[in-house]
Amino acid sequence: MDRHTIKSSERVDNIDIYFEYDKMDDSLPTLVLLHGFLSSSFSFRKLVPYLIKEFNVISLDLPPFGQSGKDYRYTYSFRNIAKSVVHFLAGKNINKFSIIGHSMGGQVSLQLIKHHPDLVEHAILLAGSGYQPSYSEKMKLVSYLPFFSFGIKRYLQRSGIEKNLKNVVHDPALIDDEMRQGYLGPFTKKHDIFRALGRMLRDKEVDLLKDDLHDIQTPCLLIWGRHDRVVPLSIGQRLHDDLPNSELVVIEDSGHLLPEERPTEIYQLIKGFLKTAPPTYSRVNG
Repeated sequence: MDRHTIKSSERVDNIDIYFEYDKMDDSLPTLVLLHGFLSSSFSFRKLVPYLIKEFNVISLDLPPFGQSGKDYRYTYSFRNIAKSVVHFLAGKNINKFSIIGHSMGGQVSLQLIKHHPDLVEHAILLAGSGYQPSYSEKMKLVSYLPFFSFGIKRYLQRSGIEKNLKNVVHDPALIDDEMRQGYLGPFTKKHDIFRALGRMLRDKEVDLLKDDLHDIQTPCLLIWGRHDRVVPLSIGQRLHDDLPNSELVVIEDSGHLLPEERPTEIYQLIKGFLKTAPPTYSRVNG
């Protein structure tokens, strides 16, 4: 299917948010896609062509990643990022949607659902991260030092794109030049993402705890790769236990980067879930 994709950015809450939008059909349900840490909407490029067959699809670059803003003055807590996503969508008159969050995008998704439960009909967490504390006060103080952003840059340079990609996929044969450039590209441009990452470290709040998750009634589909080395399956199992209306599906022979590794299977799971799970329902955990 040919894609007619709108690609642009808009100023929201004093930060530029880049977005890609496929279809604008009021008769179709809308899916909002949120990517993971050090990633961008690029990570959904293999999944979106399937989703646009039946949905409006809008993917965002969460600040300070991808082509979105990296303003040092913005508050990069997950709750504030979620609030900016809500304000962005409201500006597009999108007031009901389902959300797909990969990795860190899952943390932002849970914050959004917690504080704006009336907006989200369904949530799909693809290896969604969770249960992380905030950083220590000592680390936060160190992040103010002038060399800290340089240290982040040096650390990422030493780890290298190849090593990082091999850590997030189960089959390294999937790694090609398009993938390398897609994930590395935003970090080679002339902007101060590393300074923004230091600010993000300071702004990071404690993830939602068990009592918070118990209050979430939104139907949630949790999809995990059996061999995820970044956000292990144990996190998915905990989320399944703590989210009352959740279903956990484990995909064999897969790692952390599920939208890249298994887009066809992920699409079928999402499609089935959205068609069978009403916006409010009670599911027995199993």
